[in-house]
Amino acid sequence: MKITASQVNELRKKTGSGMMDCKKALVEAEGDMETAIDILRKKGQKVAAKRSDRETGEGLVIAQTNSDASRGYLVVLGCETDFVAKNDSYNELTQSFVKIAMDNNPASLEEFNALKYDDKLTVAEKIIEQVGVIGEKLVLDYKVVDAECVVAYNHPGNQIATIVGLNKNGEEVKVAGKQVAMQVASMAPVALNKDSVSEETIARELEVGKELAIQEGKPAEMADKIAQGRLGKFFKENTLMDQAMFTDNKKSVSQFLQDTDKELTVTGFERISLS
Repeated sequence: MKITASQVNELRKKTGSGMMDCKKALVEAEGDMETAIDILRKKGQKVAAKRSDRETGEGLVIAQTNSDASRGYLVVLGCETDFVAKNDSYNELTQSFVKIAMDNNPASLEEFNALKYDDKLTVAEKIIEQVGVIGEKLVLDYKVVDAECVVAYNHPGNQIATIVGLNKNGEEVKVAGKQVAMQVASMAPVALNKDSVSEETIARELEVGKELAIQEGKPAEMADKIAQGRLGKFFKENTLMDQAMFTDNKKSVSQFLQDTDKELTVTGFERISLS
């Protein structure tokens, strides 16, 4: 049957697929719009299966807080190439996922994927559909922080973003929190403080520190003590509250916050980086 340009254009607006893909789908569906949409969705599933082993080192990361700054959202939509990531429509797609997260407050990525994207598709189904449209593997990730005050930071380029929760609120707290959120983006701490570092990580650092000491020719009876010293250095360099502030390396993050308020501290943070 004859497929008109207006039908192709309507399908393109509904799905975002290319003109030729829309025309082929309409021909296969014998002009039925809903069937054509399903055909394009199935194409997305096929493309997703073929590209499942691809790396998604590009994309966009966006951090935002709710109106009273009591919850922060971190949403990343990863793709394969920066050509796709820099497209305006890709930014709009990512922003639409951020809005869904903020409107529905999912507790986990699993809950997020199960949410309705529109009256026909879930978030997970929308991802699959867009894989077919874009032709690249897409991966969604999501983090959330709840606190008395949450500060969001988006590094220029939207390849790195952070959210930081603090135990107090107010304008001065938000200003200080912004500096700490930038610290998290810049220094990539592995934990909040030394008490938050896993036993597995501590055991590994002690083992490596001891082995290095022995390789350096230190006496075996001193290796354990040297390893403990190196563990202390690890805590100072890799836990947020003990790190030196990137703006003033004479102060730790903890000391920096106490300059604003003696009781001010970070209660939690999240960081996502695509680079």
